[in-house]
Amino acid sequence: MTMALEVRAPAEQTEGTRSQILRWLKQVGDPVAENEPLIEIETDKVTVEVASPGAGVLREIVKGEAEEIAPGEVLGRIETPVSAAAGTPGGVAPAAPPVEKAAHTGSYVSAETSRHGAMAGANNANGAAGFAANRSSPAVRRLLNENALDPATLHGTGAGGRITVEDVLAAIAAGKGGAAATVSAPASSDSSGPSRRVPHTAVRKRVAEHMVQSLLHTAPHVTTVFEADMTAVLAHRSKHREEFAARGVPLTLTAYFLQALVDAIRAVPEANSRWTDSALEIFESMHIGVGTALEEGGLVVPVLRDVQSRDLFATAAGLNDLVTRAREGRLVPTDVRGGTFTISNHGVSGSLVATPIIINQPQSAILGIGKLEKRPVVIEVEGEDRVMIRPRCYVTLTIDHRVMDGHQANRFMATFVNRIAGWPM
Repeated sequence: MTMALEVRAPAEQTEGTRSQILRWLKQVGDPVAENEPLIEIETDKVTVEVASPGAGVLREIVKGEAEEIAPGEVLGRIETPVSAAAGTPGGVAPAAPPVEKAAHTGSYVSAETSRHGAMAGANNANGAAGFAANRSSPAVRRLLNENALDPATLHGTGAGGRITVEDVLAAIAAGKGGAAATVSAPASSDSSGPSRRVPHTAVRKRVAEHMVQSLLHTAPHVTTVFEADMTAVLAHRSKHREEFAARGVPLTLTAYFLQALVDAIRAVPEANSRWTDSALEIFESMHIGVGTALEEGGLVVPVLRDVQSRDLFATAAGLNDLVTRAREGRLVPTDVRGGTFTISNHGVSGSLVATPIIINQPQSAILGIGKLEKRPVVIEVEGEDRVMIRPRCYVTLTIDHRVMDGHQANRFMATFVNRIAGWPM
């Protein structure tokens, strides 16, 4: 005798997001083991796996791929022996807890599944190909699997020979793999010339919608631009970098920016808020999202919580943990939730000024940090103007003009750059 176990969507869901089925990892009729990854669910902020609530055979798929789902909704049913479901009243299992995987925003990624790792490991008898694939990101493993590519045939251009998304796409464009047609462009009907198509993921489409909604339909964006003198910060960093390293923490410039943000937010609390129809909700805690570029492309914004309660070392340690796990694909959904303010250090890739940086709704402001470079500036010394070389960078604050006016934005920025310029030794 058998009974049916219901597979349900996770009851907990990030506020302000929608969820949809990204893919089923099993087909109707396939045997499944208890706690085996069964479904990948994708929102605009995170991808998670839903595990099987019991052992048996997948008999029904209620919600198919790309369908919108609600928290707790029935997604499918598993036929299982009565003995396996004896502890469940009526033979109906509670929702299977999600297996939380790497959180990604705006990048071509999916949850890392044991199935993909197993397939990658089986690609080469001596295990070398499996090792190469398992060292790659979830996005790479997904592309390898979908296009029937053997990682042993690819030359990785990433750090330590790691295979990147670009390496896989180049192989697909060159005609390798069994599913290259899924990304190959049809013959062009105009004179644009040869091209290739990379299908949008659900995450990429959601992020695009989020950006358009933020800029065009939600918040009137205004940006103010200041310049920060980094002389004092660089001197402090040079003096204390080895001390931090000896304690296992790299001392990055972003840690200083986060600390300076605490002063700026205290001066203008409205920057750490959320607009609602009835009131402005100003947060006491400073949970700051840090835009982090991923090696295979895209961006993730992990949140460093309670920055106002951290000193420079604790800030640097927490930041290093988040960024490391983000780039290794080890973030969990809680790492990208609850941000009250965001910083984008776009200067690390050479950008001088980026404006407007789109506000990460439902936040009210976002800080941009430009490239650090030596510049000639006029400085008054003992009553005389002198041209001196100083390390400086442009900083921008993009605000929701419903929340703040220009004078508040300028007071925020003045506090921020003065904190940077006057960093004590």
